[in-house]
Amino acid sequence: MSKLTTAAKRVLLGRPFRSDSLGHTLLPKRIALPVFASDAMSSVAYAPEEIFLTLSVAGISAYVYAPWVGLAVAFVMAVVVASYRQNVHAYPSGGGDYEVATTNLGPNAGLTVGSALLVDYVLTVAVSISSAASNIGSAIPFVDTHKVLFAVVAIAVLTAINLRGVRESGTAFAIPTYAFIVGMFVMLGWGMFRIFVLGDNLQAESAGFTLNAEEEHLYGLAFAFLIARSFSSGCAALTGVEAISNGVPAFRKPKSRNAATTLLLLGTIAIVLLMGIIILAQKIGIVYAHNVSELSGAPTDYHQKTLIAQIAETVFSGFPIGFFFITTVTALILVLAANTAFNGFPVLGSILAQDRYLPRQLHTRGDRLAFSNGILFLSGAAIAFVVLFGAEVTKLIQLYIVGVFVSFVLSQTGMLRHWTRLLRTETDPAQRARMKRSRIINAIGLTATGAVLVIVLITKFFAGAYIAIGTMVAIFVVMKMIRRHYDSVSRELGEQKWDGVLPSRSHSIVLVSKLHLPTRRALAYARATRPDTLEAITVNVDDADTRALVREWESSDINVPLKVIESPYREITKPVLDYVKRVRKDSPRDVVTVFIPEYVVGNWWEQILHNQSALRLKGRLLYEPGVMVTSVPWQLSSSTRARQADVISAPGAVRRGYEDRNG
Repeated sequence: MSKLTTAAKRVLLGRPFRSDSLGHTLLPKRIALPVFASDAMSSVAYAPEEIFLTLSVAGISAYVYAPWVGLAVAFVMAVVVASYRQNVHAYPSGGGDYEVATTNLGPNAGLTVGSALLVDYVLTVAVSISSAASNIGSAIPFVDTHKVLFAVVAIAVLTAINLRGVRESGTAFAIPTYAFIVGMFVMLGWGMFRIFVLGDNLQAESAGFTLNAEEEHLYGLAFAFLIARSFSSGCAALTGVEAISNGVPAFRKPKSRNAATTLLLLGTIAIVLLMGIIILAQKIGIVYAHNVSELSGAPTDYHQKTLIAQIAETVFSGFPIGFFFITTVTALILVLAANTAFNGFPVLGSILAQDRYLPRQLHTRGDRLAFSNGILFLSGAAIAFVVLFGAEVTKLIQLYIVGVFVSFVLSQTGMLRHWTRLLRTETDPAQRARMKRSRIINAIGLTATGAVLVIVLITKFFAGAYIAIGTMVAIFVVMKMIRRHYDSVSRELGEQKWDGVLPSRSHSIVLVSKLHLPTRRALAYARATRPDTLEAITVNVDDADTRALVREWESSDINVPLKVIESPYREITKPVLDYVKRVRKDSPRDVVTVFIPEYVVGNWWEQILHNQSALRLKGRLLYEPGVMVTSVPWQLSSSTRARQADVISAPGAVRRGYEDRNG
């Protein structure tokens, strides 16, 4: 491969895969867990932090409610996991919430879910990468001061990895994901052991600080609102659960059972880590604030570390390797957590495109069997959010989780209708009992997720959630317009019948700028089509050049008449269009074929110097009914060199089936 772009693509993405090798990308459970569950597991790195951060508004005394808020989040997570285990068994095709809502509630409900999940996947990438920047910044201050740059580079790297294909990205993500899980369990276990067994008095670096709270004396509804807002921020831990229901086709057989098992593992690990971090953070006295200026007693040069970093530094005091290990794997898992969206977004986009709600380009796979266009679109949107909000987790998280809980509610409503419909016709007692049990689980899931959605909308709407909601509405409207366009085109093409009537005559026109070899080739090709009328036309933009062309034409051996079209304003496109329209008006049943000589060049900069008039003219002629446009290429020497550069003449080329051009 000697072309720079092709070589770079192969270096970054690898060799292309055949379509019939798609089955080799199916994932075993040990790989599927880090691929699809990394988002929910990694959310424990910022969900507990957001709980403490929100409660800090009411002062340090409000931290006593953190475990209770964590328990509420854990309960909702357990309910959602149990509910989605029913989903993956009932709908294993990979449509997830979109398929459930569309099938049971109608296309508008499905489209609402689709728009909500598309936004939420983008925010998953933005929040995860921004949190990774904050965690790395706890150990490396340079990253903390350049978080946006770090986030953009991380998204670009993650995009390249995913473009290589699902299996390779899953293998690449397995080791750091499992390292994070093991590291977190070791940190929590050792910290609890030191406190409750050894009796060590562990104190975080911020334990001696006091907090200048914004509202230290909140009572009644105001304090309840604060607790509810803390709970809604903590519910960010639930994001990523739906990705497994969207990715069931990527599992090995039996797909549904493997997906349900992975979902159970995901929920168990995430709940244990979430509660462990909250309890340990409270035990070691961490004080966390929006700004360092709110901390009294902190040194003037104090740099506030993330919640995870402070726990690791305290638990592994005297063992800095442990601190750096936890910080590193936390940052890695947060970067890789975005992979959940990189697996879910393109699949959902492909399904929506197949249903004609998105451009068809999102439905096709790239040469590595990944949905390349969806991956690129996701990365571009995530980078835009990161740059717009300065990679600040606290700002981005206000937009977060609205979409996923909208999909949760509609999905669980759809599942209730699904089981109710099946129970009307099912007669087997064992199957009816199983369906009733599943319906009860989904009913509990609807109640829990519906309550959370209301809380999220109340507590976060004016804090930034309105941006996410507005984006969802905009995407919904755009997808409806795209579907309306595709339906309109289908009706237009389907309703019109081909009458089978051929044109009465063929009128060919050859455009001439000079009498040279490209013009002669165009004339020869036009004559070979045996038109009823053949003529050449030229536009007079320079009197001297036109007179010279006419003299040369008359003295040549060409017997095709040349017509000169006047252009007082030295324009080429409009006079040609007007002439073609006159020909069509004089003979409406004739088909007019315009032959345009074009140069074929080998360098991009040569294209700028040639063919510009031809391109403009072709673009306008395509809109004229009854007019055909034919390009007659003339290859310049540079195109010949470019074509020869594609010949593979590396050692061993003959053995690989390529012709030896050097022998």
